Amino acid sequence: MKKPKGEYSIQTVINALRLLEEFQDAEELGVTHLSRRLDLHKNNVFRLLATLEERGYVEQSPETDRYRLGIRTLELGRAFSRSRSLLERARPVLRDLADTLGESTHLGVLRDFQVVHLDGKSPDRMVLQFVRIGGQLPVHCTALGKVLIACSPESMRETFDRTVAARGLERRTAATIVDRDKFFEHLRTVAVQGFALEIGECEDGLCCAAAPIYDGHGELVAALSASGPVFRLDEEGLLRRVAPTVAQAADRLSRDLGYSP
Repeated sequence: MKKPKGEYSIQTVINALRLLEEFQDAEELGVTHLSRRLDLHKNNVFRLLATLEERGYVEQSPETDRYRLGIRTLELGRAFSRSRSLLERARPVLRDLADTLGESTHLGVLRDFQVVHLDGKSPDRMVLQFVRIGGQLPVHCTALGKVLIACSPESMRETFDRTVAARGLERRTAATIVDRDKFFEHLRTVAVQGFALEIGECEDGLCCAAAPIYDGHGELVAALSASGPVFRLDEEGLLRRVAPTVAQAADRLSRDLGYSP
């Protein structure tokens, strides 16, 4: 019987990765800050930084003595993009969808029951919702997240219920669905109709429509969305124009990935 992979993990490597992840929301960080955030002794943090600096994954600013991400992280990110046919095939779809609707578009995936925005495009407009590449948002109050949960196997929803919903769903706005029963009933509707709407549930004044993307094996791999301010995307507009257009674009991308309904 194989051991769980967690039993083979190396704590030093985990700490190094945790350290790199701290730079997701900060351009530069010092040893003291990292020590406090990671709950590690300053000497340990310094040794991790020295090792990562030697390999080019972080670099020290000569002006501030704080650390920032190094060029090797960019090279890895580019290699990741090149190796993922999903991203390559999604870019023209994202661009065309943004141009058609005149709104910002995103490609999202699920990671630890958070929506991660892999890519996005914005059209030329005066009032835009900014593109959140690399950003993460909760599943339960985003159109992308609701699609990714609703169109996944039942086991995914059971795990979400047990590990996330059971602890309570965060209220982001007055429109956020925080009742477990109502939320899962909402997911059933999303699964049937094949798209999800978000009307001010994550941020006041922001609306969104999303649809699922499947690969050649028929597995859900991502979701596609279009979002913008409520004065342009009210519920009627979302239902009549935006959601069908997003669903068509998601179907186009799914077929590009080899999906056959």
